[in-house]
Amino acid sequence: MRDFGGGFGYLLAGQKWVFRHGRWFGFGLLPGLVALVLYAGALVGLGTSADDLVSWATPFADDWSSPWLGLFRGSLTALVFGLGLFLAVITFTAVTLLIGEPFYESLSEQVERSEGGEVPESGRSLLQELWTSLKDSLRVLLRVLLYGILLFAAGFIPVVGQTVVPVIGFCVSGFFLALELTAVALQRRNVDLDRRMALLRARRGLALGFGVPLVLAFLVPLVAVFLMPGAVAGATLLVRDLLPAEPAADDSDRSDRSDGAGEAGDSAPSSYTAAGPTGTPARSQPPASGFRPPPPSF
Repeated sequence: MRDFGGGFGYLLAGQKWVFRHGRWFGFGLLPGLVALVLYAGALVGLGTSADDLVSWATPFADDWSSPWLGLFRGSLTALVFGLGLFLAVITFTAVTLLIGEPFYESLSEQVERSEGGEVPESGRSLLQELWTSLKDSLRVLLRVLLYGILLFAAGFIPVVGQTVVPVIGFCVSGFFLALELTAVALQRRNVDLDRRMALLRARRGLALGFGVPLVLAFLVPLVAVFLMPGAVAGATLLVRDLLPAEPAADDSDRSDRSDGAGEAGDSAPSSYTAAGPTGTPARSQPPASGFRPPPPSF
C-alpha cells in the first residue's frame, strides 16, 4: 500500500508542477483536445450501433421470449460498450502521446530541467522517436486487447463478472496507462519497452498507484484532456526516481556510507547517477525536490 500511495503522490506532484507553470499546462492541452474529438466521435458511433451489432451477432436468440431476450442482448450491449470504453481509456494515452510527441517531449524535458541535473538525450531524430513510439504502442495495444478479450469473457461468470472482473480491469488499465506515460522520459534514456515493463513490474504498486486513479478520472468526459499535461509531468518525476541509482563518483563520503548503511535500507544520497540501459552512467542529478517515493514493499 505504501507503493500505491507513492504512485498517487507522483500523480499529484505532476499536476502541481503544471499548475505552477501555466504556460506549459496550456501547451500540453493541445494534443489531448485533438485526440478527444477523435475518440468522442468513435464512442458515439459505438454507442449508436452497439444494439445492431449485438443483434447481428446473436441470431440464435431471435425467438427467445421476453424478458430473456432483452436481458441477454442488453447485457451484451453493455459489455460491448464497456470493452470499447476500456480500449478507449488505454489507447487514448498512446494516441495522444503520438499526436503530441514534440509537445510532451518538451514538457518532460522542462520538468527535468526544473528539478536539476542534466536532461538525458536519446540521440534520435523526431521521426525515429515517432516510429519507436508507434511500434511500442502497437505492442502494448496487442497486450491490452488480449487482456480485454479475457476480461470480456470473464464478465459472463455470475457474481465474479460483476465484482472482481471490473476491479481487475481497472488495475490492468492503470498499469498500461503508467507504462505509456513513463515512455516519454524512459525513451529519452534509451530504455526499451521490455525493460520499461520490467521496471514497472518490479514496482507494480507504484505503477498502479499512479495509473489507476488516472483511469478512474479519465472516465469523466474532458477530464483526460486536462490531466494529461500533469500526468506526463508526474510520470517524468516518477522515472527520475524509478531507475537504479548509485552514488556519484565525486562524493567519496556519501559513497562510503552507501557501501554500509545504504545496504541496510538508508535513504538514497542527495547526489547520484542513474544508470542507463547498458549499465553505464547516463546522467547525474539530485533527487526530485517535490516528492520522494517510499521504499519498495514486498
